[in-house]
Amino acid sequence: MLVFSAIMPHSPLLIPGVGKDNLKKLKKTTRALDLLEASFVSAAPELVVVVSPHGDIYPDAFTINTMPTYEANFEEFGDFETRNTYQGAISFINRFKEQIENRESMLLKSLPTLDYGCGVPLYYLGRTHKNFKVVPINYSFLGYEKHWQFGMELKEAIYNSNLRIALIASADLSHRLSLHAPGGFSPRAKDFDKKVVQILKQQKLNNLLTIDKSLIADAGECGLRSLLISSGVMQDMNYEFQVLSYESPFGVGCLVGEFKFK
Repeated sequence: MLVFSAIMPHSPLLIPGVGKDNLKKLKKTTRALDLLEASFVSAAPELVVVVSPHGDIYPDAFTINTMPTYEANFEEFGDFETRNTYQGAISFINRFKEQIENRESMLLKSLPTLDYGCGVPLYYLGRTHKNFKVVPINYSFLGYEKHWQFGMELKEAIYNSNLRIALIASADLSHRLSLHAPGGFSPRAKDFDKKVVQILKQQKLNNLLTIDKSLIADAGECGLRSLLISSGVMQDMNYEFQVLSYESPFGVGCLVGEFKFK
């Protein structure tokens, strides 16, 4: 069953060995991640499903990395010391593949290293509670409805399992919130982030499907599809969405939020 669900940013700057002095500018986020970790520890999940926008993204298929063990490191960002290992959940992944193979396009891959979209959230969640397995999912470039449907399939797999399961939508919001932002500046970027947060707080998740396409393009986001998969899981569940923090010191919207079950 689902015991924990959250939205987390994945900026490599959140890793102390990468961010260094820049981490001070993300104080709201790191404090919120501490709060989220405490909730995660209390939920004591046995399996963590992470939906990441990075790694191998295919235009017409979702992907799941399936390995007995994974390593998360941040060497590509200059940190050669921080590394963590996680156990894979091969049985869960195989059952899920059998469940959806006639309805959804999904590929299995076998890579020993997790992408940073998985690695950053797991770094914060796994500092205290370490006894869990990981299912690393990458979204696709299929339509938004397909991501919602994939989430509904994932929900079925979660509730057919006897494990305590956590769901993480690894999702940075707009990448165009300042003149020095990675995607350049767009005056509409803040409108996208406000819209997404409003939808989440109002528990009208299906409205994510109808956000204006030009607004999405202007935002230069990387997290909407992660949120759509998560929303397919969360739709019709009894929860309250809590925004733990939002800030954008580097021009990228960093949201930390938890779906608190009632």
